[in-house]
Amino acid sequence: MPLFGTDGVRGLANGTLTADLALSLAQATAVVLGQGRSAEARRAAGRRARAVIARDPRVSGEFLSAAVAAGLASSGVDVYDAGVIPTPALAFLIGDFDADFGIMISASHNPAPDNGIKVFARGGVKLPDIVERRIERHLDRERWLPTGAEVGRIRRFSDAEDRYLMHLLASLPHRLDGIHVVLDCAHGAASGVSPDAFRDAGATVTVIGADPDGLNINDGVGSTHLEHLAEAVVRLGADVGIAHDGDADRCLAVDANGRVVDGDQIMAILAASMHERGQLTNDTLVATVMSNLGLHVAMRERGITVVQTAVGDRYVLEAMTEGGHALGGEQSGHVIMSEFATTGDGVLTGLHLVAEMARTGRSLAELASIMTVYPQVLVNVKDVDKARCAADEGVQAAVRAAEAQLGTTGRVLLRASGTEQLVRVMVEAADEETAQRHADTLAAVVRERLAL
Repeated sequence: MPLFGTDGVRGLANGTLTADLALSLAQATAVVLGQGRSAEARRAAGRRARAVIARDPRVSGEFLSAAVAAGLASSGVDVYDAGVIPTPALAFLIGDFDADFGIMISASHNPAPDNGIKVFARGGVKLPDIVERRIERHLDRERWLPTGAEVGRIRRFSDAEDRYLMHLLASLPHRLDGIHVVLDCAHGAASGVSPDAFRDAGATVTVIGADPDGLNINDGVGSTHLEHLAEAVVRLGADVGIAHDGDADRCLAVDANGRVVDGDQIMAILAASMHERGQLTNDTLVATVMSNLGLHVAMRERGITVVQTAVGDRYVLEAMTEGGHALGGEQSGHVIMSEFATTGDGVLTGLHLVAEMARTGRSLAELASIMTVYPQVLVNVKDVDKARCAADEGVQAAVRAAEAQLGTTGRVLLRASGTEQLVRVMVEAADEETAQRHADTLAAVVRERLAL
């Protein structure tokens, strides 16, 4: 079974994800990314491979980052430890510092006992599957263990957060003066830099969920628990709420009335603004197959093409890179603005969303009205043979029948889970009752036809 999942290596810290595994993974990564074709040129220039590492504030990140640093340095890589910063900050720093690669220790929106290791290549881009497989194969091979002056050094990356903050502020098309923002930092990696960024950009800022203790990350706060943010926005009479997840690669929002504005709506707002200002390359937005039908309708009405990808911001980025597109993302709040970032950046996204409010003088509710959210029902069908889903004629016939009945007012998507033995049945329709009826019918067919 592959070690890397859809977003790095994840598991229970000190359970499946141990210090030994972190050290070995770092050593294998050093061989694959640090000893390639550019190694001779580096040695000729008198320098070793360089890697930037960082973590979110969960307690296990302390020993895991130490293990990663030890693994890299023992393999002849100079390590620059940026400490607790968001994942997109690490991605930015890899390119800004001209590092050979970087490693982030974070489990994103998962609870505190979990952790993960994400590897980024030169330029701050996520690894393609083929490179992840090469790293996995090297786990069982002999390591490169230099001695003497050839071992790597470990240094503190002392101005990491300042570099990232200046980058964020330089990206803004408009200041945020006059707007009251409530920030929910999920007791995570954005707890320091996000409030500073919004304040420096001119906003009035109220902060919640910004007291990380190593154990409370994502605990009832952040982008997966928006109720506290909504309550605070309404109670304080704020203009907008912005929520991050634990490593701040996501952004979801709440309008002044406490209504959630999800990633699809945020992308619709940004795409329309960029299109209007001539900045939406190829008049195209990249989104995953899980994005709401309403996004497609709204973009079509404005002459914007939507390119669809598999679920995962890495696939969004691949399509953006291949087509030279400027904007893409996911319903979950991973939004990529390729002019400024190589991965989803929740702080960057939030700043640009609020900047659009300031530029237009319109409320978030007014801006979000660009898109009608179609009711979307998701049913997880467990204990079925997901591998047979796409080939089973009975299942596909049921899908075609549902699509024929829905016509242009709905959509059906069956997707095998990447991590569990289940099939996800998603139906969108003009009303909740219709979506639920078709989802239940299709789920029953999947359960009957694909039962284990």
